[in-house]
Amino acid sequence: MHIRFDVPADPAYPGRVAAALSSDRLRKYGYIGAVLAAVGAIGFAVSREFAWGDQISPLCTAMVVAGLLSMLYSPWVRLRARRRSSRYAVEGAYDITDDNIMMRSGSESGGIAWDGVAQVKDTPEFWIVYVGRMPATVIPRRLMSAEDVETLRAFMAKRGLLQ
Repeated sequence: MHIRFDVPADPAYPGRVAAALSSDRLRKYGYIGAVLAAVGAIGFAVSREFAWGDQISPLCTAMVVAGLLSMLYSPWVRLRARRRSSRYAVEGAYDITDDNIMMRSGSESGGIAWDGVAQVKDTPEFWIVYVGRMPATVIPRRLMSAEDVETLRAFMAKRGLLQ
């Protein structure tokens, strides 16, 4: 297998990559926030029925506020990543073989050996490549030909990497 494709200097591309890489790790903040907000709202509603409710109302209010802030953390981080990364728009290229994934971006280049890849997660626009538990890079499917997408998908499935 030998797949090669170019990445144009698109100002929106680095932001989409940053959002894809961070979305998996940031999802837990949304879940934690939803639980905190729900428990706080239930506690606040229940506290109205009891005499000691005035004592725990501030705690319940704090839980609701903390939950809402936690749910807003993920979109805020993605927005900041998109804003900051737009100035990193440079041309690049991918060169994917049976042995490794080579990436070039501007004057920098790097690679990942397939033997070091633990898993690959499928998102609507990218394959997120994990080395250990950390996302290492993304492979943008929309920049590849349909034939190359299927070839790479079959290769990753054969190695048991796709989730």
